[in-house]
Amino acid sequence: MTQNDAGFSPRYAWYVVAVLTLASVSANIDRQSLALLVPAIERDLAISDTQMSYLIGLAFSIFYSILGLPIARLADRSNRRNIMAAGVGLWSLFTAACATAGTYLRLLLLRIGVGVGEATLLAPSVSLIADYFPRESRGRALSVFSSAVFFGSGLAYFLGAWVVGLAEQRGTWTVPVVGMIRPWQSVFLFVGLPGLALMALFFTIREPRRVSPGAAPSGVPLRAVWQYVSANRRTFGTQTLGFAISATVNYAIAAWLATFLMRTYGWSGTRAGLVQGSLTMTIGVAAPIIGGWVADRFVSRGMTDGPLRVGMIGAAGMLISATAYPLMPTAAWAVAWLVAVNFFAAFPWGAAATAAAEVVPAPIRAQGVALYFFVLSLVSSAFGPSLVAWCTDYVFHDRAMVRYSLALVSFLGMASALILLGMGLPAYRKTLALRDTWSSVQQSAI
Repeated sequence: MTQNDAGFSPRYAWYVVAVLTLASVSANIDRQSLALLVPAIERDLAISDTQMSYLIGLAFSIFYSILGLPIARLADRSNRRNIMAAGVGLWSLFTAACATAGTYLRLLLLRIGVGVGEATLLAPSVSLIADYFPRESRGRALSVFSSAVFFGSGLAYFLGAWVVGLAEQRGTWTVPVVGMIRPWQSVFLFVGLPGLALMALFFTIREPRRVSPGAAPSGVPLRAVWQYVSANRRTFGTQTLGFAISATVNYAIAAWLATFLMRTYGWSGTRAGLVQGSLTMTIGVAAPIIGGWVADRFVSRGMTDGPLRVGMIGAAGMLISATAYPLMPTAAWAVAWLVAVNFFAAFPWGAAATAAAEVVPAPIRAQGVALYFFVLSLVSSAFGPSLVAWCTDYVFHDRAMVRYSLALVSFLGMASALILLGMGLPAYRKTLALRDTWSSVQQSAI
């Protein structure tokens, strides 16, 4: 069996993708488990939709985003596998510890801890996969990794639906070691503890050699990184903000879809979770893989801006479907539109990760990707859940109006994303043309 540029067989490279994808599934289960627990948590902690949105988004995203930058710089200079293994253990422990949170403040602080742990995963993973795969197959590999977001989210909804009937109960349970907890708190134990076993798999991953001759372990000066970003600011600005706004709509839907189905159509939490989870675990998993294949096809035909074109297709599809489903008169029509929503919401994300990796030279790839994820995560996680809650609480002043909040956020967000990605096409092509020249210059300067 032939070896790739990183010095390992293609089969082993795909094994690495599988381990990283499994870790991302675990992270997204931990992250999204709150979505089905909104009624029970709001009831027991006596909090509003806006306060709940901070638990789902803001508390997690600030530290997740900010710490991703120094972690990525460390990843460009040291062993990426060890960094990620430590992070898996950390976020799993903090998720399980959420079972002990009896107050809003304690739960808020523990969610911050989850964000700190998960900050170790995305940028180092994308950097590692980019070193294991050549450009012609990189989009497919990153699409498989990106599909974990949707499989993990869907599994969180699906498993959450299984226990949501218990989570909606009042009273307390007694759990060995932990003590007395509310039924909804048991969900955090259920989704957090298995992540500790996942840590061991990371020690079967070997750190590949950096595929660029300029990617020395000593690293590139931070000043040079910012010079590169500044010189390509139009590319970074339009690409990163375009995908960030698109992700904002996705996070808004993920956070409030189950609540929308319950409040608008009178569904139970179990039914809402099963529908949301089933769609996300099937259509949502397949769509980014299809999107990555389409991006690779664009590139093979000479359209180097193929990843951004895939992003535009996703944004256009979401502009229509995500605006339509909340306004449907019946649940059946809403679910029919949600099929399209799940496809177009997931479609661009393998291509988006490919674009983030492609525009950055290998010596600073983890840092460049981390900058992309910094903006993406900070904007989408912080504002996606909260924008819907703010509209519901302060614009419509009625919890039953969450459907109009979702429609408004989806329409404005996806229109903006489509415009930004379209504006960025020429700059993206120019950056790709000059990227390797920068690598050569830096190699001679170090």
